[in-house]
Amino acid sequence: MAEVEAPGSGAVTDPRGVLRQGRAFLDFFWDIAKPEQEVRLAATENLLRHLREGRKDDELKYTLKRLVEGLGATREAARPGFSLALAQVLQAFEEVPICSVLEQIKEKHNLEKVKKKLVRNAAFGNFFGVMALFQSGRLVKDKKALLESIQLLQQLAHHQTHLRDLPRKTLIDIMSEVPESVFQEVLFDILQGDLASAFASPENLHLLLVGIQKFPGVLKPKNLKKLFGSPTVVNEENIPRLVELLQSAAKSEKKEKKLPGVVFDLLQVSLKEDAFELFWKEGVENGLLKEKSGPVSYMCYRLLGSALPLLSLDQLQMVLRGKVMQHYGEHVVTSQLPDRFKFAPEMERYIDEFLNSCDDVERQLAVVIGFSSLTNQGYPVLSSSSRAVRHLQPVALQKYVDWLKGMFLRPDFDCCLDFSSNRQKQNQENVNMAQRKIARLRKWITHRLANLIESPVKKEESLVMDISRFCFFHAFFEAKKKTSQICETNVLLSEPLDEQAHSMVENYFFGLLQTLNTLTVLGDTAKAATLREKHIHGVTADGKLWIFLLVEYADKLLSSEHVKAVKPFTKAQQDAWERTLKTVKKLQKKESKSDSAKVVSFQQLLLLMAIHLFKNQSDTMDVLSDLLNCTERAFSKEPKKKQTDNAEPGWVEVMVEILLSLLAQRSLLIRRISKSVFVRICPNLTKRALQLILDVLDPYQEQNEESAVVVMEESDKKMKSAQDMDEDGSEESSDESDTEEENDSGDEEKNEEVDDDFRSQLMNVLQAGNTLGGDESDEELDDDAMMALDKNISTLFAEQQKRIQAKKDEKDKMRKEKILRRDFKIKVLDLIEAFLTKQSENPLVFDIIEPLLRVIEQCMSSDSDKQEIDFLQKTANIFNASLYLLKVLKGSMSDKPLTLPTPLPENQSNIVPQACQLLSTGCLDMERVTVIYQQALTQFLTKRNSALTISMFHDLFRRFPIMCKPLVDTLVKFITAGARQHQQAQACLLLQKVLLLRELKLFMTEEEWEELIRESISQVTESLKMVGKCIVKAEKEKVARSLELLNFLLKTVTEQKLRVKLTELDKVLVALNQPEGIGNSARLDSLYWNVMRWLNYTKPKKEKTANKPAQEAEPLKRKKKGFLPETKKRKNRKKGTQKNGVAPVTSEDGVQAAPEEQPLGAETPKKKKGLVPVSGKHESQNRAIRENGVAVVGGGEEAVNGGDAVADKKKKKKKKRMNRKRKGDAGNEAEQVPAAKKTKGSVSQETQQKQGKAKKKRKEKKTPVSQQ
Repeated sequence: MAEVEAPGSGAVTDPRGVLRQGRAFLDFFWDIAKPEQEVRLAATENLLRHLREGRKDDELKYTLKRLVEGLGATREAARPGFSLALAQVLQAFEEVPICSVLEQIKEKHNLEKVKKKLVRNAAFGNFFGVMALFQSGRLVKDKKALLESIQLLQQLAHHQTHLRDLPRKTLIDIMSEVPESVFQEVLFDILQGDLASAFASPENLHLLLVGIQKFPGVLKPKNLKKLFGSPTVVNEENIPRLVELLQSAAKSEKKEKKLPGVVFDLLQVSLKEDAFELFWKEGVENGLLKEKSGPVSYMCYRLLGSALPLLSLDQLQMVLRGKVMQHYGEHVVTSQLPDRFKFAPEMERYIDEFLNSCDDVERQLAVVIGFSSLTNQGYPVLSSSSRAVRHLQPVALQKYVDWLKGMFLRPDFDCCLDFSSNRQKQNQENVNMAQRKIARLRKWITHRLANLIESPVKKEESLVMDISRFCFFHAFFEAKKKTSQICETNVLLSEPLDEQAHSMVENYFFGLLQTLNTLTVLGDTAKAATLREKHIHGVTADGKLWIFLLVEYADKLLSSEHVKAVKPFTKAQQDAWERTLKTVKKLQKKESKSDSAKVVSFQQLLLLMAIHLFKNQSDTMDVLSDLLNCTERAFSKEPKKKQTDNAEPGWVEVMVEILLSLLAQRSLLIRRISKSVFVRICPNLTKRALQLILDVLDPYQEQNEESAVVVMEESDKKMKSAQDMDEDGSEESSDESDTEEENDSGDEEKNEEVDDDFRSQLMNVLQAGNTLGGDESDEELDDDAMMALDKNISTLFAEQQKRIQAKKDEKDKMRKEKILRRDFKIKVLDLIEAFLTKQSENPLVFDIIEPLLRVIEQCMSSDSDKQEIDFLQKTANIFNASLYLLKVLKGSMSDKPLTLPTPLPENQSNIVPQACQLLSTGCLDMERVTVIYQQALTQFLTKRNSALTISMFHDLFRRFPIMCKPLVDTLVKFITAGARQHQQAQACLLLQKVLLLRELKLFMTEEEWEELIRESISQVTESLKMVGKCIVKAEKEKVARSLELLNFLLKTVTEQKLRVKLTELDKVLVALNQPEGIGNSARLDSLYWNVMRWLNYTKPKKEKTANKPAQEAEPLKRKKKGFLPETKKRKNRKKGTQKNGVAPVTSEDGVQAAPEEQPLGAETPKKKKGLVPVSGKHESQNRAIRENGVAVVGGGEEAVNGGDAVADKKKKKKKKRMNRKRKGDAGNEAEQVPAAKKTKGSVSQETQQKQGKAKKKRKEKKTPVSQQ
């Protein structure tokens, strides 16, 4: 037993022995203390694995010691890491006694003995120690350790400054895990004081509430009465104190944004004690809600959401019609302002969780109807697109739909919890408030019904059809009297729908129609499952279109005498309706025989346009009539014979025109079905039909389509918000907002410029009022004249303001038209993309390339906003796809033989297969393509502002080498014919890149290649003849590109031994080397001599001046640290400039003369060995050299009197300046002539120089110095 207790009780006997075992074991503890959670968890796992494998008592004792010490670490991240590690170790090694570890914790983190600075660490050490014992799962089993831990937590509860309410919460957690017998035997006596003071703090109340729910046998009403004087917690006497405690709990946990545990436990206890109604009405509604504070209100809302699963049906109805619900509704309305906390999403989650967990239909229905009845002036607070209804049972969903329909027909605000905000009460008009409430409620109900079909709730086909018929009926029809044949007439409207209400329901119906078109097949039958596997949408389980069922229902309504249409049909419209139904039935018979997808697409389009007869009769009639004619011709037996008549356009052309007009509609459903129909008629598309589509994209024909563009008025935009499901015209809003500020600023600038007409009118008004008389009249105007003048001026300015506003409105209208036009073109691009996808092998693909290229060119050369950039990007993507299809089309024409345009020479016979592959053009019209690219290349090299770039042509030549030969002559021509020097340089650069392509020689014979090189050299020669002084950047660029190209051409001539005359080029290049030629540019000089070396010219070496340092000059000697160099000493300063009273003779340009050029007796002064003065030139120019009181300032100049004071001052300044320069000169010399890199030859030369200098010194001493 002693061996078992040793790991936890005894200290480490030999800690050095543990430490000697290696660094890996100690690194575990360092990783446990790191802030990264993943590192801590990994270190804990590795430590446990190491201890299990080793089974060494010393390591286990050391581990417990280190972990206990780490519980009170200063770093916050280290404490939970050590606590978790200790819990895992205690759980893995059950032989370690819990009590011994607890004693270690108390001893190590003793709160009484620790210093005042370390009280916080000690408190956390004890707390995390108890947490480790509790998390190990062994604390509840050891009664002694449990008792001591509870006592320690009670002691830690007094340290609220550091730990706050953590000890109390841990105590509650421990008590919730303790069995009732252990609680009664061990903990009840210790916790009696805390339980008796339950109303002193929220923590103590929470402890009591947990105990009542966990240990009902111990905390009986009789024992509760002994503890705090009442057998129940929730009663009238305790309500005021409970309200105070709940308010305190709400404020203490406001940052956590969750319901405090004590509040939820109090709710459960009130239900257990059958006092929920008292608690809710007195405690919550009349208690907590009276304090208008955010945390308390949000706590009440969370309590409402949390209470939903716990309440019965009667309790739910009481709560959902109480003050908390109304208070919540007011919050939702007022929180719509920005920067306000919104609780609605959180309440949505509470409702979703309740409906998901509840199986009771009545309770589900009560909650959904309760929140739908919370209205703000008739409009429910719950979102009409709430997704919580997806959990409703089918029966509950059907009842909810019936309730919605009943409220639509007969609005009953007595069953609703309606309210108005303070601002609404101030601004409301009592006259039309009842009608306003009804309209708002009906709008919400219509959207709620339409959204139920889109919601993923489990529903039957009958329910979907019921909702669709209801919306369709009230959108376009009115009931005269009840009839059993039409269920929508069973209940008549209590308040009839006005025109605005019909329009609102109509908009939501077309959104519902879009949902039906994309609805998956409903039902559990095998046929429905098969249709779902085929991804078929918009049909019922028996294969019928939803829209067809609605058209049948509409036909039934039109033939009934008990209802009337809101917009009755004329005779022509009725005939078109009946004709449409007959055509659709004929198509249904052909569905099994011909292309079913094509038939279904035409059916959808016909049925949709038939329903649109109820909405917009005049515009739909023309489209429907043409559509019927096209449909009959498209499915007739001999459609090809009718296409031969050129006088009348074919059905495909008419169909394309119809689809283009439908693409401009605002309805998303119309556009989708139109695109679907276009995909089906793509195989029948003709060149004329395709041209109709391409004309829309033509940037030069935009003025023709302005008539088709209609800008919506403000009234239309207001109705647009009601079409959430069907309309998608919101793309223009971002562009409008982006450009609005720019337009406003531009208008302001234009308004500043007053036009002449207004100026003249203003002058006439002022002259009429005699205010411009000047000196002719000094009389002042009377009051009547002044008033009349003011009136005339105000009228004039008002008219001017109207004119300015009219111009501004016109400009705004044009901007909106441009946005709509661009949006329409983007939709048309979708058709072209669909054509390329479905008909990739159609030869009409080639007709798309050129128009797309024009669109790209026009967009790139203009200022583009975001919408235009998107349009350009989409066009470029489609253009790339069309170019990619060239390969597909080239390979698909198998009947055309692949022939070579020119024979290959015999020496290239080994690469004939490759040439065949490169030269094969398939069905490509090379002549037409060549003309197009020649025009583009000419435009690029002649026009100043071109949207094309050199990289485009280089990419073309690289990807399609077959285009090199037809275009290379154009490049050669524009070396001299380019519009500007920059474009001539671009021609040289592009020609050089083309000549570097090895595929180019495969397309040319040797004679053609030699002629190309000869012509290129000739053009470059002519270009270089026109070069003047290279002072302009563009001219330098041209010369550089010409020399680069010339370098390649001469290299080719030399290597391939071509017969090209270079005499003229030689003369031009030699003339270019003159000073007025290429100038002093180092780059041009380098390129020039690279070219000249192919003509056997070599670059001459520059003559070095005498004052520059020689390469064999002696290096500086290494200076000794701490010693002043000889040249810096005062007595040796003048030795470098004066010797025997003779100054060195300088030339006119200030450079010291050579020894043979100097007069007799004027020799070069001796310089110290190893010094190579770089600044000697400047010294001879700037420093006056004294000689017998006479200063010599260069040869040939007059001497200046040495007594001049001004000259002396200048000399001193120059000497100081030269002294500073010497320091830098010595360093430069040392860098220029490093001693470490000398060769043997240079060393021998230096020794010879030293000997020669020594002889000169001896001669100077013997030879007398002649005086001038």
